[in-house]
Amino acid sequence: MNKKGFLYRAFDLYYDGFRHMSLGRTLWAVILIKLFIIFAILKMFFFPDFLKQKAPDNEAGYVATELIDRAQ
Repeated sequence: MNKKGFLYRAFDLYYDGFRHMSLGRTLWAVILIKLFIIFAILKMFFFPDFLKQKAPDNEAGYVATELIDRAQ
């Protein structure tokens, strides 16, 4: 890879920055924990599976009829 190329310099910048990180590792851990909470835990409590409740047998048919009914 060309050492003067943009991709090499960008990769080197991030690689060097992550290698010399001390406080940043803790901050990244906090960010990853928060993302896990947002996407995994909150999804279970606040976003129920709507299709399973409305159409447990034929989910595709339910979606199709809803789209057709709303388009009219």
